[in-house]
Amino acid sequence: MFRRAFWFTTGAAAGAWATTKVHQKLRKLQPDSLAAQAAEKAVETGHRLRRFALDVRAGMADREEQLHDALGLSEPAGAPELPAPRRAVLEMPYRTTRTPGPTGPTGNEDH
Repeated sequence: MFRRAFWFTTGAAAGAWATTKVHQKLRKLQPDSLAAQAAEKAVETGHRLRRFALDVRAGMADREEQLHDALGLSEPAGAPELPAPRRAVLEMPYRTTRTPGPTGPTGNEDH
């Protein structure tokens, strides 16, 4: 009698557990849930890419500093700071007058 009660209780518990797991999986596969999961993954990927970019920038700055030190381009501690180099601005000549030439089909202006 006790063995039957034990196995009945074990079967009922296993059935309840399996039913719960199936319902959880079904809820995860609903369209709203899938969209939310995709959005979370996209945000997580964006954060990872940002961290990667920051790490790359920090590595670039470290390497640039190493190269400056190796080539002797780094400034001494007490050296005055030089102003930033200026770039020359090229001025484009603007045309304010029309060039003379034929304007009509016969080469003469028709008024």
